[in-house]
Amino acid sequence: MDVKRRSILGTSLAVVVAMGLSACGGGGDEDSSASKTVRVTLANHVWTENIKQALPEFEKKTGLKVEITQLGEDQLSDQYNVKLNAGSGDIDVMMYRPLQEGKLFAKNKYLADLSDQVKSNKDWDFSDFQAGPVEATSYKDKPVGVPIITEQEVLYYRKDLLAKAGLSAPPKTLDELKAASAKIKASTPGVAGFVARTGKSPAVTQFSSFLYSFGGDFVDGSGKAAVNSDAAKQAYAYYGGLIKDSGPANVSTDMSWPEAMAIFTQGKAAFYTEADSLYKNATDPAKSKVADKVGFAPFPAGPAGSKPYNIPSWALGINDASKNKSNAWKFIEWATSKEQTLTQQKAGVPGARTSVWANPEGTATYPKDLVETIAASTKEGVGHDRPLVVKVPEAREIVGQPIVDAIAGKDPAAAADTANDAFQKFLDDEAK
Repeated sequence: MDVKRRSILGTSLAVVVAMGLSACGGGGDEDSSASKTVRVTLANHVWTENIKQALPEFEKKTGLKVEITQLGEDQLSDQYNVKLNAGSGDIDVMMYRPLQEGKLFAKNKYLADLSDQVKSNKDWDFSDFQAGPVEATSYKDKPVGVPIITEQEVLYYRKDLLAKAGLSAPPKTLDELKAASAKIKASTPGVAGFVARTGKSPAVTQFSSFLYSFGGDFVDGSGKAAVNSDAAKQAYAYYGGLIKDSGPANVSTDMSWPEAMAIFTQGKAAFYTEADSLYKNATDPAKSKVADKVGFAPFPAGPAGSKPYNIPSWALGINDASKNKSNAWKFIEWATSKEQTLTQQKAGVPGARTSVWANPEGTATYPKDLVETIAASTKEGVGHDRPLVVKVPEAREIVGQPIVDAIAGKDPAAAADTANDAFQKFLDDEAK
């Protein structure tokens, strides 16, 4: 799991919320043992807190009762590993991470196929969801989840440092980013031109947008390892070289987002590529010394254009072993409706619905330039930010090694060749 996602999860706890009426409602369950109580397991997250506040509305409307088990991320994974592997049906709706465990869950048939459900209500409108997040919540072209929280990689920058350097606009290409970063570092003592994640595993997700923008990916069209393609080698060399040459002095190779963000918010860097979902860390005066000087721009274009990731960090799915699928879907349909997505987005939780981003109410609480940046990012966004495999942590360690080597000044091409051999072996083993 990416550390950035963990940051927005609270202290681990388990609570059961049982509110509303248990009078008749729902109906149409596929099993006679279906319950009027929908058992929902959610992560500690602001999305969860918001949905809990709105539960009485759902329960009054449907006559169903919702029991929420709310857990910290590690406890959530532990519960899923135990209960889903045992075929337990006492979870109906599950909040999960599509890019971290989605393929594992779908391959093991833990997630129900939602093909019929997503077509059942035209007003709910599945076509309203962005393509990248839908891709990430599908398995073998069938929807197995509905995205609830999204993020894209964008360029954070210091307006004052750009003006001081005589730059009238943020860089639009990776070549311009490299030149601007070098110029600012050379002319502004104690300030790095660029900062980003450097840790072997944490950097993979943010490196992905560089990889795509150079025209590469983690695997090729036939599913073979591709981290030593010409495009990938260029991306590794660029990312590592940018941090090595224009990054903070004596930069470590174990930074995740909190360390990189701290450098930026303490006024020690001009440019920073990171998930848009973390923007309040940079714009909140209580957290950032440069809150009033931060701007946002689309991810700079490489040889293949601007190709940032556009992914769902969390989604809702139905446990395939549940005997209460019909009512479970009613909860998901409500929780991911246009109305609930708008309410969540107004509270600072970015959703996956195109119509909500097009609604001025849905963007009123966001910086104007960030809204414009997100709009640009979702058009060409790629629906994954890490290898799409079952054993994601192991894969990230492999494909992240050339990042560390490049930052350390080692030959990124040789490192990519070594990583590709290891990654192909990993893929072969996983396919057995």
